[in-house]
Amino acid sequence: MSIEVISPGLLTTVQDAGRFGHRALGVGPAGALDAYSRIVANRLVGNPDDAAILEITLQGPNLHFHREARVAICGAPIDARIGDREIPGWRPIYLPAGTGLKLGGCRDGCRATLAVAGGVGAPLVLGSRSTDLRGGFGGIEGRAVRAGDRLPLASSGVVASLAFPSWWIDPAPDLEFPVESPIRLLPGRDAVASGDAWMSGRFRVGAASNRQGLRLQCEPLQIEVAGERISEPVAPGTVQLPPDGQPIVLLADAQTIGGYPRIGHVATADLPRLAQLRPGDSLRFEPIGAAEARQQACQLRQRLARIALAIEQRLGH
Repeated sequence: MSIEVISPGLLTTVQDAGRFGHRALGVGPAGALDAYSRIVANRLVGNPDDAAILEITLQGPNLHFHREARVAICGAPIDARIGDREIPGWRPIYLPAGTGLKLGGCRDGCRATLAVAGGVGAPLVLGSRSTDLRGGFGGIEGRAVRAGDRLPLASSGVVASLAFPSWWIDPAPDLEFPVESPIRLLPGRDAVASGDAWMSGRFRVGAASNRQGLRLQCEPLQIEVAGERISEPVAPGTVQLPPDGQPIVLLADAQTIGGYPRIGHVATADLPRLAQLRPGDSLRFEPIGAAEARQQACQLRQRLARIALAIEQRLGH
């Protein structure tokens, strides 16, 4: 079975849970920026949580399914249609062979997730199928999908006609659209001259943002103790402050070390919401302690486990 890409959309890439164990060699994790939507979408089609999906940014692709398939669309609300019929998200969709699925613009948020039963069969590179756009490897030749690509998939069984259930998964409060809740932030190693007061200010996501990081626009911030820094490890969620005073929140395709001051780190539970911010969106931060951040992450995992159980009961697994 395969999916044929008729048109690729703005930026559609193959992603999974990420590539780990190679940071010492300068290889970052890549992977789906919105892990919450990846997990739920995969569960809805009967895949393991780490199966490869298509991550769609702002404007989606036009796809043709040569054989039957079970799919799920999660993440940002997106205009999805088969012919003139609108296709809902956050539930399993059963597609007959020969179906054309057109994914338009994201109505809110930045990234939608398309999971297909069997997973997207891109080659494994360093243990992952994820596309590392910065490194130029993984996924489909290290790039976004193009018109004419054929994405191999496992068959999901015979599907007689287009169908989808009346039930669906509500992503709130973990993922809400529009994204308005503050992003919780642990204090970084380098203090800002204004103390924690800077977190309550309004920031705007810059147009230069990408999978490497969100470039924020604000009144320039200053470090309390200026001077050169030795390059140290950074990770997705690290907030760096370049000399221009405009913070950068690192995402999955970012470098593994950096020399800019580190003024904070986004709580793990809030990374999916961070991934849904689009250029022009505003955000503010809220300070959080390490113990509370761990508790929030554990609670998110528990909610995902309950969602997985509910899906299994609905699908009869």
